[in-house]
Amino acid sequence: MEIERTLHMVGGDGNDSYATNSRLSMKAIMETKPVLCKAIEGGFASLSSPAPAKIVIADLGCSSGPNTLLVVSGVIGMISTSGYSEKTELQFFLNDLPGNDFNYVFRSLQQLKQQLADRKEGLLEPPYYIAGLPGSFYTRLFPCQSVHLFHSSYALMWRSKVPEELSSGVHLNKGNIYIGKATPSHVVKLFQKKFKEDFSLFLTLRQEELVSGGRMVLTFLGRKSSQMLAHGDVGTMWELLAQALQILVQKGRVKEEDLTTFNLPFYAPSVDEVTELIEESGLFDVEHTGVFESSWDPHDDSKSNGDVVADCARSADSIANCSIRAVIKPLITDHFGESIVDELFQVYVPIVAKHLEKGRAMYPVIVVSLKGRL
Repeated sequence: MEIERTLHMVGGDGNDSYATNSRLSMKAIMETKPVLCKAIEGGFASLSSPAPAKIVIADLGCSSGPNTLLVVSGVIGMISTSGYSEKTELQFFLNDLPGNDFNYVFRSLQQLKQQLADRKEGLLEPPYYIAGLPGSFYTRLFPCQSVHLFHSSYALMWRSKVPEELSSGVHLNKGNIYIGKATPSHVVKLFQKKFKEDFSLFLTLRQEELVSGGRMVLTFLGRKSSQMLAHGDVGTMWELLAQALQILVQKGRVKEEDLTTFNLPFYAPSVDEVTELIEESGLFDVEHTGVFESSWDPHDDSKSNGDVVADCARSADSIANCSIRAVIKPLITDHFGESIVDELFQVYVPIVAKHLEKGRAMYPVIVVSLKGRL
């Protein structure tokens, strides 16, 4: 599996596209808006006087849905109310892997301009410029000390590659596509090791690119427990998909060896893992760490936990086809072929519905705000 080629959301604006089905990420962006606002205020306070002629903001793993421009719009709005210098221009870089549908993003820019014009309400809007930047954020993307603010929502869950020992078949994770209840402990450690390597590299690269005192706000699915096998609902989501794939194996639609060799380039860390790696790096000060929960169902906006799901079938369909499919389809298609996709999600929906009979399923979401050390 060539991660840089296959790891991207479903493009375009069709029924199964990420643009149409990105409400889950939108909810996370709105939930973390106060953290981003404080990071911007802190970043402004640390700028040299007079204010720089240009402020650079980078959205890493921007994808191609409306949430990309939601981040841009939000940052412009926050800066408009922060007393910026009229001579300061904003440069936004929207980064994702080359397979991302950047054309959809660029086609949406006129819509962004209209939204900003509609909400002006007397605010002095800073001049801004937007550019796409294809490339992996596990490589250098910017010149040294050139970026004032990094933002990334949900992208850091995805690894640079599957652990080599798994992809080469040296170690097997039979019947699983991520960390499940039956995953051997040594395989769990491989996932953990790969996350540590990638996240440490990510921190080093961003520190080199960040201006002195710059900020970074990161949001990703995680887990509450520090226990590796207690992955909770994030792990369960992928276990249920593995069950659906196993049913297709039994039907003869998928080869068992293909399922055995399919492992997601994914990892959901605990808060402790994240903060420990940041502290070990010695590159950033942690200004904020938080965890909130979001329903699997992108259309479920209830704030209470553990409620009975009124319509498990409807909610399961929303989860499978308005959330998971838009994210995972390119990886499924690359490994198993496109012919099984519709059938896979038809099988997946009742499996998820059965799980929801226990109650609402929730994702723990980690948000951290970091300050580059002076």
